[in-house]
Amino acid sequence: MDEREELIAPEEGLRSSPSKSQVKRELHALQDLAERLLAMPRAELERLSLSAATWKAVDETARIKDHRALRRHYKHIAKLLAREDLDAVRALTDQKEGIKQEAAARHHRLERWRERLIDEGDQALTAFLTEHPGADSQRLRTLVRAARRGREQG
Repeated sequence: MDEREELIAPEEGLRSSPSKSQVKRELHALQDLAERLLAMPRAELERLSLSAATWKAVDETARIKDHRALRRHYKHIAKLLAREDLDAVRALTDQKEGIKQEAAARHHRLERWRERLIDEGDQALTAFLTEHPGADSQRLRTLVRAARRGREQG
C-alpha cells in the first residue's frame, strides 16, 4: 500500500464502542421490555430468576402513581434488567404477547363467522358445520335467528 492509499483507506477499529444512537435504541428497547414485564402478574414473573434489587424495584412499582415518576422508574428497571438474563425475560414476554395475539386472532375469526352467519344465513351455517362438525347445529340456528332479530330491531 502506498502513502496515498494509506491516507484514503478507512482506519479499522475506529469505533470500538456502539454509537450514542445505538445505545439510546437499546435503552428504549429495555424500557419497553420493563413496561411489558411490569404489566404481567406477579405469579408469572416469579418464573424468572431475577436479582433481589430487581424484585425490590418491581415491588416498588405498585406504589408509584405519578406518570413522570413511573417513566423514571421504568428507566431504573431497564438498567436493572440489563444485568439480568435478558433471553429469559424476552422469552417470557414474547410468549405472553404470542398468547395475546392468538387470542385476538381467534376473536377476529369468531367475529367474521358471526357476521357471515347473520348475513348469509343457512349457507354460512352449512359451511361452518362442515368446518366444525362437533358444533351444536340447533343451538347455532337459534343464536343466528336471535342475532338477526336483534339486528333488525336495532
